[in-house]
Amino acid sequence: MKFRVLTAEFAHETNTFSRLITGKQAFRDRYVLIGEEAVSARREANTELAGFFDVGQEHGWQIEHVLSAAAGPSGRIERVAFDWLCDPIVAAAQQGQFDGILLGLHGAAVLNFCEDGEGEILRRLRAVLGEEVPIAVTLDPHANVSREMCALADILVAYRTYPHVDMRETGRRAGSILQRTMAGEIEPRTILVSRPMLEETNGGRTDAGPMIERLAAASEYERDADVFAVSINAGFASTDIFDVGPTVLVTGQGDFDRHTAFAEKLADDIWARRHEVLNDYLTVEAVASVAKAFDPMNGPLVIADYADNPGAGAYGDSTALLGALLEAGVKNACFGPMVDGEVAGALQRFKLGERTSVVLGGKIDAKFGGGPLTLEGELVSISDGTYVGDGPILGGLTRSHGPTAVLRVDGIEILIVTIAKQMLDLQQFASFGIEPTQKDVIALKSMQHFRAAFEPIAAKVIVCDSGALCTLHYELLPYRSVRRPIFPLDQDA
Repeated sequence: MKFRVLTAEFAHETNTFSRLITGKQAFRDRYVLIGEEAVSARREANTELAGFFDVGQEHGWQIEHVLSAAAGPSGRIERVAFDWLCDPIVAAAQQGQFDGILLGLHGAAVLNFCEDGEGEILRRLRAVLGEEVPIAVTLDPHANVSREMCALADILVAYRTYPHVDMRETGRRAGSILQRTMAGEIEPRTILVSRPMLEETNGGRTDAGPMIERLAAASEYERDADVFAVSINAGFASTDIFDVGPTVLVTGQGDFDRHTAFAEKLADDIWARRHEVLNDYLTVEAVASVAKAFDPMNGPLVIADYADNPGAGAYGDSTALLGALLEAGVKNACFGPMVDGEVAGALQRFKLGERTSVVLGGKIDAKFGGGPLTLEGELVSISDGTYVGDGPILGGLTRSHGPTAVLRVDGIEILIVTIAKQMLDLQQFASFGIEPTQKDVIALKSMQHFRAAFEPIAAKVIVCDSGALCTLHYELLPYRSVRRPIFPLDQDA
């Protein structure tokens, strides 16, 4: 029997502390692809959609893909934007006779009228589908998973890598479980266990630390015939909602007391190791000192500004690190992105090689990461901001920073962009005339994803907290909705 399957992708990681509300344009700035346009752009890349189609092709599914849409991490999603994207998915589900639904979601979407964006999508789908049609969902491991999501979706499967490089494989895993469900071979449901924490202490890093052991245990437990997926989610701490924090999910059937006991064991380990921090977060002054003295004989020094990561909803316009590097006299360096559409647009009118003065960055909220810098430099390049990734995460996918310019200031080439995106691919520098492998120092804005592309070329990697919006000093953020007590806001939780 050939099954008819509805697919869609809708992704947003909401930083509820951001001043930047997420509307339609925020999705257009990343991508909104409808039907075959989405399939054409994403079918052969490392995407969940590609994984869905891999399984569909193997089993002869008839797939109707509605849309693929994502916005960069930012503030709460406006109702008009949410309805604009959710309504076509629900309408397609209502009009067709589908054997299954397969969704690529994130898990940390927050709406301006609802804390649980993914739960709202699933509620609307269940309202038109009823309980009989199985729903499978893929998640980013920085999902804040609610119990309602588990009740409404039969199958929940999260990526197993951070940096995230297994999106296509995760799509295959979810699709394969859905296939067995539609065929009547299994009857899965998903249970959830959580702990009172804002997030797993290391944000779910899988290249080092305790997540390696936890994922090994999860894979071993999946050898059981009644266990179809174990997902370990780090949570997303920049979301001020009740259901924030790390979760362990088991998608299975049979003895759920046993499945719950296994999930509790993993959650206990997350709690017990809450003080085991892998990164050493330096101040910008300490970073500048290291950069000034660094010997690049074996490759560049890579500096990651954890706190100003646009990939977690920071503004990307923090100036603290750049200012410290300039003050220290660091040379043969690159820095990016600096999100300042006003400056990037103005520089489009200048000629390459021309010198000019700019007032750069720090314009959205200067108390997070510093105010504007007045700089004079030489224009190196201008662009519409389009690039094609070639690294482990973005390989083959086209993205855009919007109007973009590179300004060389005292030996540092600064990538100035309009659309905020974290650094996770070498082409985000190389496409605009900056060759990162030829630099002594590479300063970028990212938490962890940069490691996939930049760690292989680096002689050394250091991480700093510039005091921007994603600072690790959570006590500086106005949490009001999270359940209390919660670690680390309440150290005796």
